[in-house]
Formats: sequence, structure tokens, C-alpha cells
Amino acid sequence: MKPLDPRLVRRSSTVRTHLVWSVLLGALTGLLIIGVSWCIAEVVARRFDGNEVLLFPLVIAAAFGLRAAIAWAHGVVSERAAIRVKAELRAEVVDDLLDPRRVGPRPESGRLVALLGPGMDAFDGYVGRFLPQLGLAAIVPASVIAVIAWVDPLSAVIIVVTLPLIGLFMWLVGVLTRDRVERRWAAMERLARHFTDVLDGLVVLKVFGRRQEQGIREVGGRHRVETMRALRLAFLSSLVLELISTISVALVAVSVGLRVVDGGLDLRDAMFVLLLAPEAYLPVRRVGMMFHDSTEGATATAELLDLLDHDRHRGTVAPPAAPAPIVVSGARLTHPGRTAVSLAVDDLHVAPGEFVAVVGPSGGGKSTLLDVLLGFERLDEGEVTVGGTSLADLDVAAWRESIAWVPQTPHLVGGTIADNVALGQPGADRAEITAAARDAGLDLDLDRVVREGTTDLSAGERRRLAVARALLRIRRGGAWLVLLDEPTAGLDAHHEARVLDALRGSGGTVLVVTHRPESVAAADRVVEVAS
Repeated sequence: MKPLDPRLVRRSSTVRTHLVWSVLLGALTGLLIIGVSWCIAEVVARRFDGNEVLLFPLVIAAAFGLRAAIAWAHGVVSERAAIRVKAELRAEVVDDLLDPRRVGPRPESGRLVALLGPGMDAFDGYVGRFLPQLGLAAIVPASVIAVIAWVDPLSAVIIVVTLPLIGLFMWLVGVLTRDRVERRWAAMERLARHFTDVLDGLVVLKVFGRRQEQGIREVGGRHRVETMRALRLAFLSSLVLELISTISVALVAVSVGLRVVDGGLDLRDAMFVLLLAPEAYLPVRRVGMMFHDSTEGATATAELLDLLDHDRHRGTVAPPAAPAPIVVSGARLTHPGRTAVSLAVDDLHVAPGEFVAVVGPSGGGKSTLLDVLLGFERLDEGEVTVGGTSLADLDVAAWRESIAWVPQTPHLVGGTIADNVALGQPGADRAEITAAARDAGLDLDLDRVVREGTTDLSAGERRRLAVARALLRIRRGGAWLVLLDEPTAGLDAHHEARVLDALRGSGGTVLVVTHRPESVAAADRVVEVAS
């Protein structure tokens, strides 16, 4: 895990601006540290010689005030940068999920909850504190060592030799922390998924009297244990870094003190070196102390960037406006994280207006074939052509306008049933909506209000509503290809027959994934898919 992911710098102009400000303010802070140290050393040396130091205290006070102002400005810039980066990434993730050009499976809702919630909250420590301190650690020690080398080369050598020890122990701590952070992040994702699943099935759990307190308590307990382990390691590593830096400064102090006693180094230079030596270790030590504060933010950053880092459709060719032949040849697709092939279709031809049933065992790739046709997945091998044009060359947004899609679990939007049937067809009149609902066997009051959830209608009613929605799209000329995934599952024989008759009479090209014998019997042709 890198302290700063280059992808974040490339994507976010706010991060780039923030890093520039961090470098400028860090350089100014380094100059002030050197100036204040020299003034204090000069005051001490002059007082030992009995000379007056009237103006120096004022200069030192002004320098401390300016350093405090710079630290305040640094904090303000960092906090604002963290807020802006979070807002930018959240907006980018939402836009990406809604982007029709997106290729690849959608992330799980539990993962999204963990990323956009607690994961993004960790950006306050990562962008707001760790990255600015990383800039200070890169500028201040180098400036301090250069000045010390000009005054006392031996002290500079001691610092150069001992400073990498902090980096070495930071690396060792990072190796130990990485496993802890990954386990804590996995525990948080499990907790988020558990809460999401409980909320999704809350009504069913309540009806059947299934209590979830124990399950939530166990998952939350694992998250608490992993968090406490990470904190314990953070406290111990901070102690180690403090000890190393203290011993290193002590070595410089002993060397300087002995040479002052022997007369090899004057008092002013000795004080100057003693005041600057801790400043060489402080920024690096703070980076190590903030490393634990940043690991969760860095992990969330990597997860978000991985989520946004995927292929996109680049096609610009307009799809056919009328039914056209669809050909799938040599298609192979393997999902990430799996070794088995998810889809294998050697040769599939679908003629315009044909009703084709796709059958095969569960997990054989039937739904994956529909995802490929919809443009949600991209083949590893092979090609899909529509009217002789490769699907990869088509404008995917316009292509999806040609498709009426009925998934296994159709979704509702808040409003009336008529609003749900006419979804995507704002110009549809009442007569068209009524006819589509009647032909799909949706014998419900079209003015009935439903919520966005799926509990207001049964599974069969939702599927019939989705079929009515598809019929309306075809009849209004908005689509000519109908893709259906188990549209008649859960329907009785009467409603199933009505749905199949409506699909056969729709005039569109129909490709239906099914296990139902009645749907297979109604098709013009049956294609078996088995990966």
C-alpha cells in the first residue's frame, strides 16, 4: 500500500493543489524553524557574553507568531482539501455507477456503504493530516540537515545515519499494520453487509419473529476486536518511534556538549545545532505516528480507485432502428476472481422477430449472456454483432434505448402502478398504459400507489409489471429487442400463458432465459448455454 496513490493525484485537481500548498507552506515552515533557532542561539550566546539583546526577543516572538499562523493556514487548507476530495470522489462514484458507458459488474451494496460511509470519513486523517505531514517530512529534514552540515558537519553525519532508522521502523510497522488494517477493513465490510441484509429483509424477519441482536452483536464484536488490535499496535509503534528519535537527539547533544567543553565548538553554533536537531526528526516521527491514522484512508482510497478503474464503452456507431440479426460467435468470458469460464457460446444467431429461449443449468452463463448483450459485461474473447456491426462499436446508450429489459427481480419507483409501467416513456397516454398492463395480465388498479421498495407487490405482480413496461416500450417504437430473465417464474398457468402470448405478439425480437417448460414450448427455437 503506497502512502500516496498516483491515481488519486491524476484524478483529483484538489489533491494536486493541496500538495502544492503543502510544499510551499512546508518550505516556509522550514525557513522559520531555521530562523527562530538561529535567533535563540544568538540570544543565548550574547547573554553569556554580557551583550544586549533588545530586538531579538521581538523577532523571536514575531517568528513564533508567524509559524503559528502558517500552521493554522496549513490546517485550514488541509481540512478544506479533505472535504472537497470526499465530495469529488463521492460524486464521481455515483456518476460512474449511473454512467451507461460503464463496463463490469456493479459493486455490492454493503461494500458501497462501507466505502462511501466510514471509508470516506477516514479521508479527514489521510488527506487532512497525513499528506500535509508527508510534505513536511520531505522538505523540513532536508533543509535542517543542510544548515546543520554548514555549521557542524559531524552533527549532520549523526543525523543522516540515525534518521533512516525511523524510516526502517516505520516500514516494519507498516508491514505489521497492513494485515491488521486489512482485517479491520474486512470486518467493517462484513458489518456493513450484515446491516444491509438485515434492513433489506427486516419485514420478513419481523413477520417470522427472527431476532438479529445476536448476529449483529457478534459481527460488531469482531469489528471491535480488530479495531482495538490496530490501536494497540499504533500505540506501541508510536512509543518505538519516540524512543529512537530521543536516542538520536541525545547522541547529537552528547557530541555537541563534549566539543563545547573541549573548545572545538563555540556556544552559539552548539545551541543552533541542539535546537535544530529535534526538528530534523520531528516531521518524520509525526509521519510514523499518523501512519495508522492514514492506513484506513489509504485503503479506502485504493478501494474507491479500483472501483472507478474499469473499461468504458467507446463506440459511437448508431444502432439499427429496426429489428436486425444478432450474432454471437466464439464468446468467452471469465469473471475476475474466478478460474471457471462464466460464459461460453460458440455460435448463436437470432433472426429479427424471432422468439428464442435460452436454457441451461444454473451458473451456466445464461444471465451473463444477457449482461453482455446489454453492454454491462465485455467479452474476453469472441464478438457480438448487431446488424453486421460489432457491439463494441455501437453507442451503448443508444443501443440500450433499443432494448426492453425484464430482470429476475424488477424494481419499483415511488408512484402509481401506471407510473411504473410508463417508466422511461413519459409521453405514453392512459390507453397505451392500460393496454400494455392488460396484455401482460397485470390485473391491478393502475392508480394504486406503491413505494420504491419491493414489498407492495408480490414477485409475480412485479414480473408482470416489468413485462407490461417492456410491451409499452416496443409498442411506442422505443425498442425492438426484448431481453427477459425468468419472466414467468412464480406465475400460475393462466398468467404465464397471457405473458407468453403478449411477448409472441409484440413484434420484437425476444430472447428469454428460462427454466419453465411452458416458456420453452412457446419459443421458435431453443438454445442451450453451458459454460
